[in-house]
Amino acid sequence: MPDGRVLDILSAIDMQVNAGEAVAILGPSGSGKSTLLGLLAGLDQPTQGEVSLLGHELSTLDEDARAALRAGRVGFVFQSFQLLPGMTALENVALPLQIGRHANARTQAEALLREVGLGERLSHLPRQLSGGEQQRVALARAFAGDPVMLFADEPTGNLDADSGQHIIDLLFDLRDRVGSTLLLVTHDQQLAARCDRVLKLNAGRLEASP
Repeated sequence: MPDGRVLDILSAIDMQVNAGEAVAILGPSGSGKSTLLGLLAGLDQPTQGEVSLLGHELSTLDEDARAALRAGRVGFVFQSFQLLPGMTALENVALPLQIGRHANARTQAEALLREVGLGERLSHLPRQLSGGEQQRVALARAFAGDPVMLFADEPTGNLDADSGQHIIDLLFDLRDRVGSTLLLVTHDQQLAARCDRVLKLNAGRLEASP
């Protein structure tokens, strides 16, 4: 801060997500939800405190080691889709499988895209897909390789109600099939209600939802 004050985005966070659990962090825009998710996933580092992911204390790992920990074990779904614009739907989903040296990466990617209803869109670029279709590609990519842990940041935030409901159903269907632990941040009460447990984030502090 220009006047020397420190801005605390998150404070006194103490939480644990158990294996196989689906946990929602619910809160309004600006409450720190995305910041918290980034810290828990090891994409960012806290100024103090400890974060463990898959049994590893993240502060003991450098950026490359954190990326290696996530590779093939952690999936992400973002509000803004984060698809590579010059790659087709099939190539976007196959890429993490190829990086992880999975056999038959393109075959696995095609099967995932068919599972989310995009079997006729394999060769389409992101700009040729609707928002809902792009998020379905992102879901297929997130579940490529059957991740142990899935982080979702406002996965329905850029979608209309019908598309959002479809994405919610697909997200939980895929999660149930794979058995992934799910941590999602959202302001959508309907989406949060699908989880096993809901935490509310207000002014950077967590509280259990009644």
